[in-house]
Amino acid sequence: MTIKENVKRILSNVDAAKAASSYSNQSVSVVAVTKSVDANLAREVFENGVSHLAENRTELFLEKYEALKDLEITWHLIGNLQRRKVKQVINYVDYFHALDSLKLAQEINKRAEHTIKCFIELNISGEESKHGFSVNELMEILPEFSELENIEIVGLMTMAPFDATESECNDIFGRMKKLQVEISEMNLSRIPCTELSMGMSRDYEIAIKNGATFVRIGTEFFKNL
Repeated sequence: MTIKENVKRILSNVDAAKAASSYSNQSVSVVAVTKSVDANLAREVFENGVSHLAENRTELFLEKYEALKDLEITWHLIGNLQRRKVKQVINYVDYFHALDSLKLAQEINKRAEHTIKCFIELNISGEESKHGFSVNELMEILPEFSELENIEIVGLMTMAPFDATESECNDIFGRMKKLQVEISEMNLSRIPCTELSMGMSRDYEIAIKNGATFVRIGTEFFKNL
């Protein structure tokens, strides 16, 4: 297999999942997670039609950003971010997918020189090993995010457990969709919450069928090279 063939297969799967869902009219952005490959392979993904790239660690993000700065990439930071590292990376980021505390949001707001589009991370499955707000925690403090002028809460993000069945994924992703709609309908300032970041290589098709608008796919792009 080549990257070109993998990209074609993934995009075809995305289109099929969209067509089979109740959300066939909404767009789905495919984000290639390039943390496991070098900049040359990341460049090849971009050249084959995927313009959204993601890294999960500050150092690797900065390396890829520098190596690929000649390309018009939409950059995503998807890993948990320590507050002390915010100033190093945040102004190179278009989308941040792991906003898991109000203090982190305040630090991003302080350091950002442009509006950072953020997804609030939800631990909707209740796994102890996962970061993110519980639903009750989020709803209590949600209005406070409206006060941060350099942050826009574009949506919510979650990950299903690694060993989740299709039924369990449907339950988790379905609950996320309902919560996203509920928050969007609150019409809070700077919190449009129209997007859903959920679904990875193992479950992105299930996520799309449940309303995901951003899917974060890594290993499938580099399979059998």
